[in-house]
Amino acid sequence: MSKKVNIISLGCAKNLVDSEILLGGLNKSDLVITKQPEDAESIIINTCGFLDIAREESIDTILQAAELKKTGNLKELVVMGCLSERFPDEIAKEIPEVDRIFGSNDHRQIVSFITGKDYSKDDPLFFRSLMTPNHYSYIKIAEGCDNGCSFCSIPIMRGMQKSRTISAIMEEAERLANNGTKELLVIAQDSTSYGWDLPEKVYLSDLLNSLNTINNIEWIRLHYAHPAHLSQRIIDSLALSEKVCKYIDMPVQHASDSVLKSMKRGLNQKGIRDRINRLRKAVPNIAIRTTLIVGYPGETEEDFKTLYEFVEDVKFDRLGVFTYSEEEGTGAALLDDDVPEEIKHKRKNDIIELQHDISLNRNESFIGKTIKVLVDESEKNIGVGRTEFDSPEIDNIVNIKGNVSKGSFVNIKIDSANEYELIGSPVF
Repeated sequence: MSKKVNIISLGCAKNLVDSEILLGGLNKSDLVITKQPEDAESIIINTCGFLDIAREESIDTILQAAELKKTGNLKELVVMGCLSERFPDEIAKEIPEVDRIFGSNDHRQIVSFITGKDYSKDDPLFFRSLMTPNHYSYIKIAEGCDNGCSFCSIPIMRGMQKSRTISAIMEEAERLANNGTKELLVIAQDSTSYGWDLPEKVYLSDLLNSLNTINNIEWIRLHYAHPAHLSQRIIDSLALSEKVCKYIDMPVQHASDSVLKSMKRGLNQKGIRDRINRLRKAVPNIAIRTTLIVGYPGETEEDFKTLYEFVEDVKFDRLGVFTYSEEEGTGAALLDDDVPEEIKHKRKNDIIELQHDISLNRNESFIGKTIKVLVDESEKNIGVGRTEFDSPEIDNIVNIKGNVSKGSFVNIKIDSANEYELIGSPVF
């Protein structure tokens, strides 16, 4: 009987792509992939190690799986990903139930270990199996990061930036399109510095121009744009590429000049505003998603007031906010983590409440309009979809009252709205 294997993927979309590549390699073997950890003889956990809360989730998940060695069918527990890249010795010592520890890109070695056969010459990327719905998929254009932001441990875990060639990305994108993908979500730790490290230097604009030519892809969505690297060349390609969504995920992290300088973000508030203004001028109605950190070491009440007023004035379409947590080995870890936890959480909640009002006003402006929507789920005359202004799982949704097909584009007339969703009916 074939061995049953379960994959648990934690963390960000970049981790999800790694899990999909591994799943593709496993699917080409004689293994049975099960969605139930309790049924599995082998469990592979792709961990996240970026923040305290993510590390805790990863460790808790490993411990829960380890218990299945006592109570279930589990014989092999394999750990991979960012946490294992950073703390392999600690995991091995503290959780002896873990049989093997691998890095983020050890796909061939993991498949070889699980199957007992040599897959060292295979290319798991070619067999990539989506864990998202078939109509959208992430495409990772680079690994690692060169930026050295003071709060971030990604270079420690993932190394320096290694861009893929345009031809390799195009080959994968064509394959995804031929298998039913309609929306490509472009991801990297810093997508805007894509290609700088290649022997023949290219730019994100070159890649977007190429992706724009792929048949059957209707939406291309850009994630993780560093504002300091958002050149006019990239902004122009966003404006001119007909398939690129009017959307950009651009983490600004803060708005106080002193905090931004300590974070080593490369721009002050004036520079960030300049990028936002240029984006909105070149791409009218573009939805800008951002991420903020509150409670960074040394963040004063005045710094936070500056950030609050910045958010109030700029009115981002989508926004996520995190409280600062110290990352071992980073520049900020040398600073005094002097903002009390309760203050960090109050500041986070204040920004979230402010964003609620901004989001509600934005969404109410769509009432009475008809918008193109990609359907992510459908069942019994009810559907859930997204506009081009929304990325899956992190942004707003459209609740659809009517019979629509999963994976299809439909026109929806918006009848009502709240902070997080639009509600409407199909227009045929």
